[in-house]
Amino acid sequence: MLNLALDAARRGLTRFSGLSHSTTNICEEELLISGPTLIQGLGHRSETVRRANLSVIVRELHEHGSLSRSELGVRTGLTRSAIRVLIGELADLHLVNEGTAAALGTPGRPSSLVRPTPLGAVVLGMDVKVDSVDVAAVGLGGEILNQIRIERPRGRISVDQTVADLVDLVDRVWATTPGREALVGIGVAVAGLVRRSDGLVYNAPNLGWSEVPFGAQLSDALQATVPLTVANEADMAVLAEHRRGAAINAEHVIYLSGEVGVGGGVIIDGRPLTGLAGYGGEVGHMPVNPNGIACRCGSYGCWETEIGEGALLLRAGHRPGGGQGEVELVLEEVAAGVPEALNAVDNMGRWLGVGLAILVNVFDPEIVVLGGLLGRLHPYVSPRVERELDRLALRAPRGLVRVVPSMLGTHASLLGAAELAFEPMLSDPLGWAGVRTAAIAASA
Repeated sequence: MLNLALDAARRGLTRFSGLSHSTTNICEEELLISGPTLIQGLGHRSETVRRANLSVIVRELHEHGSLSRSELGVRTGLTRSAIRVLIGELADLHLVNEGTAAALGTPGRPSSLVRPTPLGAVVLGMDVKVDSVDVAAVGLGGEILNQIRIERPRGRISVDQTVADLVDLVDRVWATTPGREALVGIGVAVAGLVRRSDGLVYNAPNLGWSEVPFGAQLSDALQATVPLTVANEADMAVLAEHRRGAAINAEHVIYLSGEVGVGGGVIIDGRPLTGLAGYGGEVGHMPVNPNGIACRCGSYGCWETEIGEGALLLRAGHRPGGGQGEVELVLEEVAAGVPEALNAVDNMGRWLGVGLAILVNVFDPEIVVLGGLLGRLHPYVSPRVERELDRLALRAPRGLVRVVPSMLGTHASLLGAAELAFEPMLSDPLGWAGVRTAAIAASA
């Protein structure tokens, strides 16, 4: 039981510590949490243990939905009495509630279902793409309370205009959505290189941004009183697919998105691989073709130039900068069996397989999730991708990996940004509640 609790706490409190600088890290000695009665004069702080217990419970409910007390006991290793007390505390914080009893098919009194309370903690998720911006209010447990997306001409992507668009969308979301007083964080996904510590967008070639203090500008414009964290959109998408999409229960995941640009997110041993400053995972700029064309990043032969939207349109005989309208035409031609479109897709499948073989050999993933345009093309490119993997990847890791389309589609990075925004609260719900109480008192 003790080992179960330690493992559950370690998974919950350190699994995504790389996603947010504000995530709590608690040493192993402080995570011996099979029950308060085991903490006996070993220098452990009971308050730290209590906070760790609360975090484990609320995280389980947030990620997995309604659970009975018995299920929580199995998942966390906590004793029944400890769970009863912790649920009471979380209910007092309006983070959970108990509902209809669950019939478990065993003798004795049925166990009540403990549910996350969506309006008990709310975040804003934002997604900045080349031709659109999204804002969603998301409640505890992952429930989308409201979402608004606007399409933007690809020429209208200045930083100032993007900030103005996001502020306007936030106002529109809150105009029809309850829960503003329960806001605990804001997460923003951006298609570019992002420094996690301060939200600096170092380079976003497809947006035309370079060394932009986007996090600070957006926080100021929103007059944010909660943590606002900016991260790469593919890193956010892999987080969402890992928690709520195609890669649930997988500990080694690669996510690859393809639109105007190509982005990648990697999870190894259940933890995000983001690099020293958050710049890791830019697989779209792997040089795969020595004889390739110039990329917007300044290099040549990048993977993006072979499997991005522009490459597909050009090979299919369409205008490379034609945008979504042209992409839809190509997809229609593919479905109709137009030879030029089929050849373009086959070529994309070839280069997709070449790059994936490199990633499979390096990272040995369980699953590769294709998102965005690549996800939509999966049924058409899959045969060629599989052949290239068979030809180029090492046999051992090749035999273990699956390539699948995204389950979350275009919402993946938006939902991942929301998950990122929840991290500080999930890591320390009691501390967050204290901050919220102080803020309410100050505004009274």
